[in-house]
Amino acid sequence: MTSPLVVFDLDGTLLDTHADLIVSLNHTIAALKLPPVSYDDVTHLVGSGAQVMIERACKLHGYTLASEELPALLQRFITHYSEAMPGATQPYPGLVAALTMLKSNGYKLAVCTNKMESLARTLLERLGLTHYFEAITGGDTFAVRKPNAEHLIGTVERAGGDITRTVMIGDSVNDILVARNAGVPSIAVPFGYSDVGIETLGPNLIIYHYDELTPELVKGLLAA
Repeated sequence: MTSPLVVFDLDGTLLDTHADLIVSLNHTIAALKLPPVSYDDVTHLVGSGAQVMIERACKLHGYTLASEELPALLQRFITHYSEAMPGATQPYPGLVAALTMLKSNGYKLAVCTNKMESLARTLLERLGLTHYFEAITGGDTFAVRKPNAEHLIGTVERAGGDITRTVMIGDSVNDILVARNAGVPSIAVPFGYSDVGIETLGPNLIIYHYDELTPELVKGLLAA
């Protein structure tokens, strides 16, 4: 039988990345002479990818962003963010112990994020976490991204997993929806970047600390 697979979102789920993302976002929009935005302005967009954050920041300031301006702004963001990695970013409390326990019990692990794959890989590598994961896919890995089911299905395939023995863990509507769309159970964490209470999104389960993420918990969810 195929080993169970636990798939994680990245920003706001595995890692607390918001401080570095906001710094790079404000560096980016400074090129347009726009004032900085705060974390509260873009909380629910932190896990949606750089392009969405840039567009939203411009909209907040009433700036009409021309399509031809976006590539240079996106590259400005990527360059600034990449050079500073890992910056202030840290795994959430208890995460590394939970990953270690799951791996030692034969579980496979993967990452499915809307962050660019190259940024996700670099960040995880610099934090010494890459070796935990069988696959790392980003918002540009496939032709679609979360909440499209094919993003999660493609991640499962790359990890050598079985979609019927997969659990998705995330902090936002895209994560809960991609799990639902792919027909897999979801676990939500409330400490991420959702702009609504995570319980309102209808996950199968909510955990409040990674101490709760045990092999027994995942096994029970797959058996439900």
